[in-house]
Amino acid sequence: MPSITLLDDATINKIAAGEVIERPSAVVKELTENSIDAGATVITVEIKEGGISFIRITDNGSGIDESDMPYVFLRHSTSKIKNADDLLRIKSLGFRGEALSSIAAVSQIELVTKNTESFTGVRYLIEGGVEKGMEHIGCPSGTTFIVKNLFFNTPARRKFLKSPQTEAGYIQDFMERIAISHPEISFKFIINGQIKLHTSGNNNQKDVIYHIYGRDITSHLVSVKAEDESFSLSGFIAKPAISRGNRNYENYFINGRFVKNPIMYKAIEEAFKPYIMLHRYPFTALMLTIDTELIDVNVHPAKLEVRFKNGEELYSFLYKSLKDTLEGRDLITEVYLTKEEDKQKIHQKLPEPFEVRRGQGEGLSAFKQQVTSQDKKMFFDEKEAEAVKTTEIGRLKNYVDAAPSFVKEAVDRVKSSGIGESEVLLEDTVPPKYVYEAARNAVEAVSLSNQDSMAVNRDFDKETGKSGDEERAVRKSDTEIEYQEEKDAIDNETGEIYEQLAFLSREAVTEHKIIGQLFNTYWIIEYGDKMFIIDQHAAHEKVLYERIIKRFKEKEHFSQQLMPPIILSLNIREREALVRNLDFLTEAGFEFEEFGGKEYAVRAVPGDLYNLVHYDVLIEIIDGLTEEGTNNTPEIILDKIASMSCKAAVKGSHKLSVEEARALIEQLLTLENPYNCPHGRPVIISMSKYEVERKFKRIV
Repeated sequence: MPSITLLDDATINKIAAGEVIERPSAVVKELTENSIDAGATVITVEIKEGGISFIRITDNGSGIDESDMPYVFLRHSTSKIKNADDLLRIKSLGFRGEALSSIAAVSQIELVTKNTESFTGVRYLIEGGVEKGMEHIGCPSGTTFIVKNLFFNTPARRKFLKSPQTEAGYIQDFMERIAISHPEISFKFIINGQIKLHTSGNNNQKDVIYHIYGRDITSHLVSVKAEDESFSLSGFIAKPAISRGNRNYENYFINGRFVKNPIMYKAIEEAFKPYIMLHRYPFTALMLTIDTELIDVNVHPAKLEVRFKNGEELYSFLYKSLKDTLEGRDLITEVYLTKEEDKQKIHQKLPEPFEVRRGQGEGLSAFKQQVTSQDKKMFFDEKEAEAVKTTEIGRLKNYVDAAPSFVKEAVDRVKSSGIGESEVLLEDTVPPKYVYEAARNAVEAVSLSNQDSMAVNRDFDKETGKSGDEERAVRKSDTEIEYQEEKDAIDNETGEIYEQLAFLSREAVTEHKIIGQLFNTYWIIEYGDKMFIIDQHAAHEKVLYERIIKRFKEKEHFSQQLMPPIILSLNIREREALVRNLDFLTEAGFEFEEFGGKEYAVRAVPGDLYNLVHYDVLIEIIDGLTEEGTNNTPEIILDKIASMSCKAAVKGSHKLSVEEARALIEQLLTLENPYNCPHGRPVIISMSKYEVERKFKRIV
């Protein structure tokens, strides 16, 4: 046996670096988290070649004292904790003091830092864990890390890195998540000189989500807020219409830290399970706050995993919070035949054949007539427009430039006199003040276009001190979010009205106009300005499923004897699982009896499932109990009930009468979730009149 030797410091550091620094994204993660711990409000991350050759991270945090410089890159030197007891009360993102020493061991680092009390800063150079120099330098308060040639002295590790594009993708994923978890911080992320992400730091999480994921996801967001004695939950989830084939969009943060935890994603996915299809995953951006003494963050070198003292309580809290948020909402999937960007534009309705074309004056008059008297008083005062001064006109022009695209298109239509051939119609969801103020500015701009006073300085704004491009960029972002928030506020204020007019409500059913059955499977129903399509198989399947589940919960089910009984041959693990869960199975309506040796006789099954239960189904149930254990017994049974109720439901290609269709809709009214079948497929979809008219070219 070889003799035992003590490793040298260089080898120890490289081994530690291998645990903490797997790739460039780990460097960015550790240094960015240090910037957050330092109280930074602005953080800039720049990389080149996927971070392999160059990483620069700059912040405006507290900086590092010159007296602390000898200890910065030593192993287990940290300002976050003092002793082992502090590990139970960790509130910072970093705490072990391994990151900087690990990074320094496998790269070339230049550190420039200055605190607010110091007159000059410090520039420190270290390469492969060996100090190369230190000097005083003039610099702003804060800290800048420049990391070059990662793994230059460990080529074996470097050759296992992916391509620069892939490594940059890992870093961008981290930057997006850290921006969501800390909306109060302004993040800028630059790849090879191009800005890929820039958040405002206005503490609006919805704003950050909009910048990262775009309008499609942001428009489907639902706010989540819940709290009990041990936990506090906030953030957003997307409606089930937004789902992905992997967990990349499941963002959840514990005390501001992005982690991966099976309890968290299990609770999230179980809450969404009735609403999305199998192997599809929801979008979440959830912030969980928990007492630091109830959580252990010191279980993973990269701090990506945590351990809970009360995991079952957390599961129940998170599951119930998301379930309550989703229940009671109108989750009918709306389908579109047009592109998303086309829906966001103001559209115009083409005149009917042989219709007399309207003149310019008549067209503008028709545009103004859409404004109610009250709206005119609020947003479209012509006398006020005549009295607008040059400075006010300039302000409005800047406002229009920063307004959403659909407003600018309306202004362009007015200016180009295209309105003379058609009538401008506005989306119902557009807040009037944007449209009317933009239109007023357009009319003024046309009438005063030849006057010098209409000139607006596009390059610099004296009041804000920002260039025109910067000002417009900021205003555009703020205006888009303001539009969404105002729309949400309107929806909340009129929630009762929308609830009464929901498609599946008692009041609405009397107004349903059943058009007919399509392909002997789908029912087309006209209601309001929308067309609804119901899948009869999915609808009946969900009715049967919830009826059976309700009977199980209320213990109203009954057992049906089997003649002859079904004989099951079970191995040791299967018998143990059966015995362990026998009470629950008996309560559900099953009756098992030992039949000698390794065999069991099934003498009764739930009455609702009679003729649906057979040998293979029973074996699948017991196999599930073997794999999952006792905690998930109800879920396993319910999954089997879902598959069995599917077999009992009316099939597609089966012709139903109108009366039967009406009865099916009546039954949907009684369900907790009438929008998705037990497998997550949609029961109802809708299409607006606008979408249909677009395809027939009545609207362009």
